Amino acid sequence: MHPKNTDKPDFPYWLVAVVAIGLYLFWQVIADETYTKVLHTLSKGIWVTIYVTVIAYSIACVLGLGLALAGMSRSLVLRQFSRFYIEVVRGVPIIVLLLYVAFVLAPALVSLWNWMAELIGFDPIRTRDFSLLWRAIIALTLAYASFLAEVFRAGLQSVDTGQIEAAEALGLSRWQVFRLIVFPQALRTILPPLGNDFVAMLKDSSLVSVLGVTDVTQLGKVTAAGNFRYFETYNVVALVYLTMTISLSIALRRFEQRMRRR
Repeated sequence: MHPKNTDKPDFPYWLVAVVAIGLYLFWQVIADETYTKVLHTLSKGIWVTIYVTVIAYSIACVLGLGLALAGMSRSLVLRQFSRFYIEVVRGVPIIVLLLYVAFVLAPALVSLWNWMAELIGFDPIRTRDFSLLWRAIIALTLAYASFLAEVFRAGLQSVDTGQIEAAEALGLSRWQVFRLIVFPQALRTILPPLGNDFVAMLKDSSLVSVLGVTDVTQLGKVTAAGNFRYFETYNVVALVYLTMTISLSIALRRFEQRMRRR
């Protein structure tokens, strides 16, 4: 069966259901002292979750774009390096990569720094001086850079080659062609998957709790272990994540609609 084509969008009954559940949970938070205490505790981790997501995603976008351009380069070495990185990193679960960066790569980087510091006369550092928060950010950055590289590659390759050839015929440099012709058109194509990956990273940021980073999930685990009110605690944890992800998804959808009208 083919989907029915219609210009009239479906009424968002799913959103009504989500809002109803959210309002019920918010009412519980206001009316129930246990919910109120849990939310007060978790609110301290919301900013950590947002900080980790925004920083890691921003760096991952830059790295992912670089990998995409390397994969489309005329250099065989750059193309092979890009493909090697993307295939290897995408094949490793994020939680495994998180643990590897935290307990293998970070100590190795500290050892490398101490070796260089000894040569140039700087003071050595200890492994525990390498913040677990930044270990988590680096791991998420490396993981999502591989996903975003494929998003950027698909978007860049979707631009009609005729327009590129016409721009080159007018005497534009390769950088001007990319900046003025290719990237603006590719951006319209890649905005939806970029938004989806941002929402996905917001959820995957909960994995940093395995390192003891005090995000929403970690504070939820600590709170539940202390008050033994698992039902109430994880209801609030789910509510916090749902509020952030659904709000972000709606905002991204509105932004995409505005971009299409231009």
